[in-house]
Amino acid sequence: MTDHRPRGLHGQTVETLAARILSGEWREGMVLDLPALREELDISLTALREALKVLAAKGMIGARQKHGTFVQPRENWQLLDADVMRWQTTARGNAGLLDELAEVRAVVEPAAARMAAERATAEDLAALESALDAMVAAPDLEASVEADLAFHRSLLAAAHNNFLLQIERVIAIGLAERDKLVHSAGPTDDPAPSHRRVLDAIAAHDPSAAETAMLDLLVKSAADAGRVRK
Repeated sequence: MTDHRPRGLHGQTVETLAARILSGEWREGMVLDLPALREELDISLTALREALKVLAAKGMIGARQKHGTFVQPRENWQLLDADVMRWQTTARGNAGLLDELAEVRAVVEPAAARMAAERATAEDLAALESALDAMVAAPDLEASVEADLAFHRSLLAAAHNNFLLQIERVIAIGLAERDKLVHSAGPTDDPAPSHRRVLDAIAAHDPSAAETAMLDLLVKSAADAGRVRK
């Protein structure tokens, strides 16, 4: 799966600072000692400030005159930002976020499957079929996760709704983390049949069957994740 983490010193600094917030090392409201932090990380103050600007744009860091630079409360974070989502899903002990993402998927994907059954083109069906073939043939965890993401991306694209294409970016991050959690824990049920039922219903242009098949797939997905986390 493609890694979208920032590269270079700037990216590494952003990742380091974000990890301290997500781990709880830096608590809400904590004021940062920038000179000490600059010395610890062995970077220039300019480089540190540039990294903090990134986190400020994501709502994680704030700054006020006579107060300094401080950690913002979680309700101020840009939770739909791709980096913030990735940081949260990979943070230890954050199973609740995956539960919330599962709820979002339950709201979005069955409706998207219904729309796809009404609107899918031959090209959309070919993309779904290709993703399913890749899922069946996947030789390892990375390929399996990538194929699953490709299927769900293709599903949302087949709904032909531009807002759903934006939502896909958020769902994809959580889905990737969920897949890695489930598949790395050991053998699981073959995911292809449940995805095949969704595709068959879309190809048959049966909205109700597509919606039901996607709901069944999501119930199975939630059950698999629940077993791993027990």
